[in-house]
Amino acid sequence: MPANATGHFFVLCAPSGTGKSTLVHRLMEEFPNLRFSVSCTTREPRTGEVDGKDYHFITRNEFLAMRNTGKFVEWAEVHGNFYGTPMDEVHKKLNAGFDLLFDIDVQGARQIRQRMPHGCYVFLLPPSRQALLQRLANRGTDDAKTIEKRLENARKELEAAPDFNYLIVNDDLEIAYAQLRAVYLACKLTPEAAPGLVPSIMETWS
Repeated sequence: MPANATGHFFVLCAPSGTGKSTLVHRLMEEFPNLRFSVSCTTREPRTGEVDGKDYHFITRNEFLAMRNTGKFVEWAEVHGNFYGTPMDEVHKKLNAGFDLLFDIDVQGARQIRQRMPHGCYVFLLPPSRQALLQRLANRGTDDAKTIEKRLENARKELEAAPDFNYLIVNDDLEIAYAQLRAVYLACKLTPEAAPGLVPSIMETWS
């Protein structure tokens, strides 16, 4: 993070079906200064998606050129398409005073932490395998084979949970939101979130 950044960034990871989207939308409604990071992707836009808002839609050659020159804070290839978060946009939003939210997978979180270690890293957990199975089944969007694959992926992701700063179990939505909200507010009070605070107060002694 740049030394003069006034915003702070938050990385939130969770297995599919844990309820992350509900919590994220609620947090962003309450705190309008919190913004999503907009990633680049080589896939085609889906119906209703807006370039520059949902994603930056670029060509494969453009993506590879950016990747090869180190312009992504993280990137991954998923189902034959590339996704990546441009470093310039991250710094631009932080320097403008916005807090930045990365809704990302474990692999991406590891990459971000290597380059930007002073953020807030939060892992959202299901209360149990059975609870996650029930939630995935209730969505009605996946067949049994897909659900089983999601459960196996969740098990692998949970192995990385101890590497995060905060762990939140989404068993009761209200409690989970209260905890996520508390983490957000607490992380904004760290020295890294306000690098100029102490010097500015100390200047009043001179």
